[in-house]
Amino acid sequence: MKHLSFLLIFSFHLGIAQKLSIDPDVTYQTMHSFGASDCWSMQMVGRYYPLEKRNKIAELLFSKEFDAAGNPKGIGLSMWRFNIGAGSTEQGMGSKITNEWRRAECFLENGSYDWSKQQGQQWFLEAARRHGVDFTLGFLNSAPVSMTKNGLSIGSGRLGEWNFDKANMNDFAEFLSRVSARFNFDYLSPFNEPQWDWGPKSKSGFGSQEGTPINNEDIAWATRKLDETFGQKKLKTRIVLTEAAQIDYLYKSKTNRSEVHQDNQITAFFDKSSPNYVGNLKSVESLICGHSYFTTSPATELIQKRQDLGAKIKQQNIGYWQSEYCILGDNAGEIKGNGMDLGMKTALYVAKVIHADLTHANASAWHWWLSVSANDFKDGLIYVSNNGAKGENDNNKFDGEVLDSKLLWALGNYARFVRPNMQRVKAEIAAENVLVSAYTSQQQTVVVFVNTGQNQRVELPKMRKKQKTEAFVTCQSENLAHRKVSKNRLDLPAQSVVTVVITY
Repeated sequence: MKHLSFLLIFSFHLGIAQKLSIDPDVTYQTMHSFGASDCWSMQMVGRYYPLEKRNKIAELLFSKEFDAAGNPKGIGLSMWRFNIGAGSTEQGMGSKITNEWRRAECFLENGSYDWSKQQGQQWFLEAARRHGVDFTLGFLNSAPVSMTKNGLSIGSGRLGEWNFDKANMNDFAEFLSRVSARFNFDYLSPFNEPQWDWGPKSKSGFGSQEGTPINNEDIAWATRKLDETFGQKKLKTRIVLTEAAQIDYLYKSKTNRSEVHQDNQITAFFDKSSPNYVGNLKSVESLICGHSYFTTSPATELIQKRQDLGAKIKQQNIGYWQSEYCILGDNAGEIKGNGMDLGMKTALYVAKVIHADLTHANASAWHWWLSVSANDFKDGLIYVSNNGAKGENDNNKFDGEVLDSKLLWALGNYARFVRPNMQRVKAEIAAENVLVSAYTSQQQTVVVFVNTGQNQRVELPKMRKKQKTEAFVTCQSENLAHRKVSKNRLDLPAQSVVTVVITY
């Protein structure tokens, strides 16, 4: 494609024009995917909810179709994350996990495989494929309970202590290879948030969900074993590491996890001089995965941490995926995780996080945590609620109202239009309260604006003799609504996320 530099002129209706410059000759990361996971609700929703509601949820998450007015029917996720369970569901209360929504079935029980397990999640995995989702990934929080040290899917509560019996490594590799082959996963993430203890949360001995810590040495050892098995079986599934609980643990040393060898993970796994180097393994993707939790406020920390991460990634010449996020904690007073919010406050906050991860850390993928939530918490793209009752309980287990959120559609401003293999290019604007990023392919230029301020006007130049320019707006009154762009003018509504798509 012939590179074109151009200017977009922004102005208040009566104010001085603000200029945005885009330079397609200055390129950054090649984009991979936008995604979300099937935890924890899909095992209930996919199994028990009426087919009409399941289809509606699948459409909202996966569809790339437009309605008669040109509005997207869904946000067109390009990655779907499937939780491979450890078998706590079969154990019931004996699993030491009180909430059945936080337990998961296992395909392997008593030495035999049962592929009818995880039925609800399988329904949505198949729906994702019917809608043409580009990639699928299997991730697990714990090895099958038959392979762990304590016979449970929760850890001991001691930092760095992997709840796994290493004598079962061959069986574990066989399990993961079979599951990956059965469901044709493009990617496998074998370890999740290794820095947390995942142990009992009270004297009762009960934990909150499946999970186990693991240190860098054990991750490297297990990854080499998995790579050997995947190679022998000629699996196409790629292994991705490490789903760090916070991005600090990817690039920092001398953290609160240094003594248990759970930090500085980019160097640990991708520096050739490291004893834990796995970057040469054929099954291992050349990238690192981290979670943006607890690093997004205040704004100075949001930016600085991602710049530091981006520098370390560039140094090792690997990719980066932001592979899990929702709003937790109080975020320096900016926004609290508690309390469901279907409005623009949460949508704009998360849009700023997405922008920072893409432009400062150069993330090529960005994945949300719960695709569907029943909680009174800012953790879902879509919510289910039965007569207003919230919570992971029997009220919402079998049926409920399906509620979309502004967050869903704001994520769609990125996910639906910034497609796999597009390349991020340089974009700058001096306008106050406007963030902008731009992406190109041979057929399109996509520009995403996050406007946290008041109304602003956009003047779009003619880039080519033959082009089609349209916009999609998410604001308080609209959900990814299609707008025609006439006379190269577009208004950015106050408190909005707007995507401009220029098709050649």
